Amino acid sequence: MRCFKEVLDRAPVVSPDGRVVIFTLSICGREVEGAVDCDALEQCFWLPRDADATRTLKTFENGRNRIVAVAQRKLLARPDDPLRLTFDDFVTR
Repeated sequence: MRCFKEVLDRAPVVSPDGRVVIFTLSICGREVEGAVDCDALEQCFWLPRDADATRTLKTFENGRNRIVAVAQRKLLARPDDPLRLTFDDFVTR
């Protein structure tokens, strides 16, 4: 399961409720939708509280490499679970 690749034709989007950024990864030819909580972006990537969608997506882009790496590790550990990243996923243990 080492054939991860980001899907570049789908831009990440902020959910309608503004609570998560939704993104897509391609894993061995299968697309997987993931989400990262805006709370995690605030705590780990310096997203200002009450930021608008443009600022939220800019923060996601700035942290994309780390977010994707954490998403890949989570998918390897739990391939059948929905992919939702929270603050706890970014805490080094």
